[in-house]
Amino acid sequence: MMTDIPLPRIPKIAAIDDEPANLQLLHDVLKSDYQLVFARSGEDGIAVVQKHMPDLILLDVMMPKMDGFEVICRLRANPETAQIPVIFVTARGDQEGEEEGLVAGAVDYVTKPIRPRILTARVRTHLALADQKNSYRQEVHEATSKLQKSYYEAIHMLGSAGHYNDSDTGTHIWRMAAYSGALARAALWNVEDAVTLELAATMHDMGKVGIPDSILRKPGKLDPDEWVIMKRHAEIGYDILSKGSSPVFVVAADVARHHHERWDGSGYPDGLAGKDIPEAARIVAIADVFDAWTMARPYKQAWSVDRAFEELRDVAGTHLDPGLVELFIGIREEIVFLKECWDEQDAA
Repeated sequence: MMTDIPLPRIPKIAAIDDEPANLQLLHDVLKSDYQLVFARSGEDGIAVVQKHMPDLILLDVMMPKMDGFEVICRLRANPETAQIPVIFVTARGDQEGEEEGLVAGAVDYVTKPIRPRILTARVRTHLALADQKNSYRQEVHEATSKLQKSYYEAIHMLGSAGHYNDSDTGTHIWRMAAYSGALARAALWNVEDAVTLELAATMHDMGKVGIPDSILRKPGKLDPDEWVIMKRHAEIGYDILSKGSSPVFVVAADVARHHHERWDGSGYPDGLAGKDIPEAARIVAIADVFDAWTMARPYKQAWSVDRAFEELRDVAGTHLDPGLVELFIGIREEIVFLKECWDEQDAA
């Protein structure tokens, strides 16, 4: 008995250009491999994209009434079309125009006259990248769903501890947790493990529930006796979180105990060094100190992002894992984006 084999899905491309000759050329170059839809103005192009939801958009820049920059801004402002990759295909070949296009959100910038082999290679590459991003988003969704029970448990625990009102928490725990997840992915952790770490990182300072408010809220630096008490939060956090058996609490317990260990062995509470420190704790340590440096405290002003990244370089190999620091610096653009997102929410 024959079984029907599903045919592969043919990607759909929208081409927007006010010149019919250019659209005809795009049709001739791409027709054998893709479904094509066309529009001859920016306004019609937006309507075509919203109707057909293509996998990729080829967009001219210089069009009457609504140019390509306005088109892409409108597409990015609509959640339904914001993620569709856009390649500018334009006669404008100056560097300023290319920079403006990429800043506006285009994934690539191809100049006219069109070279068919170059165009098809760019189209193929960006469709493959879009497929990877969509698969990643689906994996994140599935991983997050699996961890939802653990997530709610964590939120409940944080909520029950909320009356201690540590002045260093608030959006700090969510921002540094986002940094931790980004660094874990850069370190090639799989999706589920990176999501687990991001959730666990929110509880890195859980042990502060056992530290007196007079120390937590002191508007200045701690004296040596106060530091002895403050350092106990690592072990207190471990004692609390190690009672949970789900993966997020297993990771969180390790993170709580070891995120103040140092690469050179001078940290606390166990004086671990190098790779004897759990990688999860080494990741969270970088996220935690970067966020601490770039946020204001009662006793200091916030450092600039540039200064914080320079300081990371300075302490790599003594305080922090040098390999992970390099990865963190390598994803600077993503870290700054996450910081801006959380800073906006904090200010709202």
